Amino acid sequence: MLKRTLLTATVALAAIAAASAAQARDQIRIVGSSTVYPFTTAVAEQFGKSAAKTPVVESTGTGGGMKLFCAGVGAEHPDLSNASRAIKKSEFEMCQKNGVTDIIEIKVGFDGITFSHSKRASDVALTKKQIFLALAKEVPGADGKLVANPYKMWSDIDASLPARKIEVLGPPPTSGTRDAFVELVMEPGAEEFESLKMLARDDKNAFKKVFGTMREDGAFVEAGENDNLIVQKLEANPDAFGIFGYSFLEENQDKIKGASVDGVAPSFEAIASGEYKVSRPLFIYAKKQHIGVIPGLQEFMDEYVSDNAMGEDGYLPAKGLIPLPEDELSKVRAAVKNGTGLSM
Repeated sequence: MLKRTLLTATVALAAIAAASAAQARDQIRIVGSSTVYPFTTAVAEQFGKSAAKTPVVESTGTGGGMKLFCAGVGAEHPDLSNASRAIKKSEFEMCQKNGVTDIIEIKVGFDGITFSHSKRASDVALTKKQIFLALAKEVPGADGKLVANPYKMWSDIDASLPARKIEVLGPPPTSGTRDAFVELVMEPGAEEFESLKMLARDDKNAFKKVFGTMREDGAFVEAGENDNLIVQKLEANPDAFGIFGYSFLEENQDKIKGASVDGVAPSFEAIASGEYKVSRPLFIYAKKQHIGVIPGLQEFMDEYVSDNAMGEDGYLPAKGLIPLPEDELSKVRAAVKNGTGLSM
């Protein structure tokens, strides 16, 4: 009985300490995805017009953001994390282990992943199979066995493609955009080969390594989480391609354009309709334990899902966010209002 009483007291003191620590901060802190960053920044700026302090938004990448978010509860830990993919089971378990036991998942909309290049370059139509052959570290040889990627020029892959050196600037492994690109482009591109289809049936881990491992000979360059920097490099080098979210393409249409993938060019309409297949949902994860402790956190979430922000004519679609269907948006708003926790 004494042990149980002491344990209860310890847990209560820890909760009070966490709340007190959180109260030491009067400004919302947000980390995570570079793709979701411009949308969250827009909401933060709008919210700051009526709040005491504008929330701080940091672009750390989805994976990096989840590590910071799941590290614990209190002022030293962020309140929300942007994510360009759903939270992983391992991340959810890390959160639980560190006391972040109540998480609210907010789906904010959709985004297409573009394969873009300079407006000065000629138009290019690519397939997922061709992109896989350009970027994978190992590809099937003439006999179907894996060999080190031999392709130096796009025209080496297919004579219909331009005689340009393969050079692609992309996100690092910590990025949700990288995860989504591998899943939506590299994996189906690899499945175009019968030998790799058989490998997928026989050894899923070996197959995953093939489509998930990018070449390291300079054809694929990890360009960090700064998508604006990739845009600048594409503008300077018409031969290069860059991988990033549709919103950055739309913001920089005077400098860059998107290549079509499997016959469909990236556009707001094509992504919204589902015709452009290289697209994914975007999320924000909120720490429910900080609501009522960090000033304005609930109100910030309410602003994010408001019609003024996420509605069809809201300021987020105006920045390139593909809005949720009305029925799905209603569910998201209900989850935010009710504080519905995430379960895996």
